[in-house]
Amino acid sequence: MSKDRYESPLASRYASEYMLGLFSPRTRIRTWRRLWVALARAEHQLGLPITAEQVAELEAHLDDIDFDLAAQREKEVRHDVMAHVYTYGKAAPSAAGIIHLGATSCYVTDNADLLLYRDGLRYLRGELLAVMANLARFADRYKATPTLGYTHYQPAQLVTVGKRACLWLQDLLSDLEELDFVLGSLRFLGCRGTTGTEASFLDLFDGDGAKVDEMNRLIAAEFGFDQCFSVCGQTYPRKLDSRILNCLSSIAQSCYRFANDLRLLQHDRQLEEPFEKNQIGSSAMAYKRNPMRCERICSLSRYLMADAQNAAMTASVQWLERTLDDSANRRISLPEGFLCADAILRLMQNVTDGIHVNEKVIDRAVREYLPFIATENLMMEGVKRGGDRQELHEIIRSCSMAATARMKEGESCDLLRRLAAEPAFGMTEAEMEAVLDPSAYIGRCPEQVDAFLARIQPLLDSAQAAEKPEINL
Repeated sequence: MSKDRYESPLASRYASEYMLGLFSPRTRIRTWRRLWVALARAEHQLGLPITAEQVAELEAHLDDIDFDLAAQREKEVRHDVMAHVYTYGKAAPSAAGIIHLGATSCYVTDNADLLLYRDGLRYLRGELLAVMANLARFADRYKATPTLGYTHYQPAQLVTVGKRACLWLQDLLSDLEELDFVLGSLRFLGCRGTTGTEASFLDLFDGDGAKVDEMNRLIAAEFGFDQCFSVCGQTYPRKLDSRILNCLSSIAQSCYRFANDLRLLQHDRQLEEPFEKNQIGSSAMAYKRNPMRCERICSLSRYLMADAQNAAMTASVQWLERTLDDSANRRISLPEGFLCADAILRLMQNVTDGIHVNEKVIDRAVREYLPFIATENLMMEGVKRGGDRQELHEIIRSCSMAATARMKEGESCDLLRRLAAEPAFGMTEAEMEAVLDPSAYIGRCPEQVDAFLARIQPLLDSAQAAEKPEINL
């Protein structure tokens, strides 16, 4: 690798070998050649003057791609598809004259993109489920561990560590459902001609529209599609790109939310991301243990959320049947979007597999605020002992304000001592302490965790049984 040329950090630092291979020039051009073979095979089967030997020769030369020759030819003709038609013809000379017969460039470029995006989405689905499986185990383990809840990032009623994890999980489940919808709605472009009318193929098949339909059915089926887009211009609808990048952006939004929450909790030393034995947190402050991976998740997620705007702007300006101002943008925004989503989910797997829970710190925070949370229960107990509810309410209010003011001065909470000193309560401080069992203030958190995990467990089980997809070469 040259150190004198820029390389995308997504390629050099963050993305997986799978995703780098999927969007590599070799995979892309080999996919073009597979599409040319499929077209030639379908045309042969439907009676056009293409021989089985020509199809076989094309198949035999899927892999020997002369990229140098293609680059040289592209400089001459200023057209990447025609440069590779020429290069393929040099590798398979007996079939050179029938490569790309009747097709337009988008037959290979767009259909290949659809195949790459489908494989990419399938791979990300497995990565997303792996993150969910980690969080599900975490949620189950800590489903009954009380922790201070926050609204407006201010102390609120208790929740549990596991219940909070289910909030993150539910966001990711929504992303999985959206991803599955996108995968389920993918269609093949097929071979539709320069403006989507299939006129060139109607001419090749002497006006037989049924043969044109069968050709598209055969090609689509060879690549695992059972439907083509009903109508199109020269390209497949760019609304699909918008749908795909919106899906990836949605994943980024959920991952950002998780990582940002963990950064807040790490500041409070309640939860921490994994930290290796020899890891350095700061070049200057050797004691630092920064949430670097969660910060990286947030940073990459912000990029991906912004990247999704490219597809929306492109889809909105597709003039009539075709314009080419989408091409350069799509070459960057779609692959980079996939690589970025891959990088985020790889980081998410690492972090969610090793979240460190500082239970004593969590318990100390709970104990500090529990007297305030328990005041309603204390008031009810005081009423049972003969107190006046309205009078007790005012006592709690005034004592709470005084205790809070004391805490703001750096002192410990003395609310129970203040309340026990009030004769109207008729309770000692020890009796009040007995009411302060954190598990009595977590509501239905454990049951909610159990119910949610039971709902998603079949998804997680199916993911564990499935193998990761391979690059479809």
